[in-house]
Amino acid sequence: MHRARQHAESRTRERRRRLAHEAARLMAEGGIRDYHQAKLKAAARLGIHDDASLPGNREIEEALREYQRIFLGESQAQALRQRREAAARALEFLSRFEPRLVGAVLDGTADATSPVQLHAYSDDAEAVARFLDEHGIPAESRTRRLRLDRERSLDVPVWLFSAEELAFDVAVLPLQALRQAPLSAVDEKPMRRASLPQLRQLLAEDEIAGYEGSLAGGRAQA
Repeated sequence: MHRARQHAESRTRERRRRLAHEAARLMAEGGIRDYHQAKLKAAARLGIHDDASLPGNREIEEALREYQRIFLGESQAQALRQRREAAARALEFLSRFEPRLVGAVLDGTADATSPVQLHAYSDDAEAVARFLDEHGIPAESRTRRLRLDRERSLDVPVWLFSAEELAFDVAVLPLQALRQAPLSAVDEKPMRRASLPQLRQLLAEDEIAGYEGSLAGGRAQA
């Protein structure tokens, strides 16, 4: 009985691993942004439909990082660096709205198809739209539901525009939301956010890591 249970648990773990890696592949190659959508599509492709075998979003995120490291390598690193540098300029540009970088560009899973996602803060929901218009930046309007905590959700305006040949996605939250980040769709914990000084620190760390990596590569070739 004990051995049968161990075998069943081992099979479930293997299915979760396979599903996580297939979902990660679909996100990396197919441009799927939603973890839940990628998970369901992976389950349909592999013919695995029991709930116990469905991986958590964090498992998929870890598999996505591994996929990018193995299969995308330097191209993904360049796309990430380009977007982080552009995000720093956008945070400076939008400074009056206390902006923060969020999403894949911050957490390191962004690729060549990822938009730069920002949160801006104002109690005037149209202030960001007017600001973009004043600077001659055409933007498309969307609405997104964010979970403020376990009980409360909020529909916020989102402005989509292009700059530096990159896509930007700016959600406008009330000033009060600066005190606590909305919940992440990945793990339902407060979303990671970065101000301009924090992003500049991250860019400096990236540069040091890249320099050390190039030195290590040079020593290996020698």
